Amino acid sequence: MLDVAVIEDPATAEVTLDPVRVRLLAELVEPGSATTLAAKVGLPRQKVNYHLRTLEQHGLVELAEERRRGNMTERVMRATAASYVISPVALAAVQPDPARSPDRLSARWLLAVAARTVRDVGHLITGATKAGKRVATFALDGEVRFASAAERAAFAEELAAAVTGLVAKYHDESAEGGRAHRVVVAVHPSIPQE
Repeated sequence: MLDVAVIEDPATAEVTLDPVRVRLLAELVEPGSATTLAAKVGLPRQKVNYHLRTLEQHGLVELAEERRRGNMTERVMRATAASYVISPVALAAVQPDPARSPDRLSARWLLAVAARTVRDVGHLITGATKAGKRVATFALDGEVRFASAAERAAFAEELAAAVTGLVAKYHDESAEGGRAHRVVVAVHPSIPQE
């Protein structure tokens, strides 16, 4: 089971928006059959079976094992990932594009940059998974508390200068066989975790 799977197909994204299917995916982090799931979610086994077949058709669940139960075979399913991210690719022509309004101080621009990151990294993960390889990435995540808006602005300026300096130091346009990497640095207010 993957930690995170990226959904790029619009039809698969639509399948995951059904609340019953989301609940089934959450339950199927641990393998289960339609019978055991029906008891957990309070639905008839036939209805759970219908949803499981739909999830299976879209690659969101897979067969973990088959068990003989009298004259029946019980299918035990599991989710293909612990969590899922819907890529902006699933939105095709209306996916966010940072080039539409490149305002570094705009929250909407930050959201478009984040969406591009999900799209690009999702595409890389999908390709790497098919090739049986890993994707070389690096991320930082932290929190800083500013005493004032002036300190926040000074931090942003200093951070921009530091990153610009590092990019200038290591970027080599003429490197044969080199591979370009995108650098994204974002600062936004933290949301309290419940």
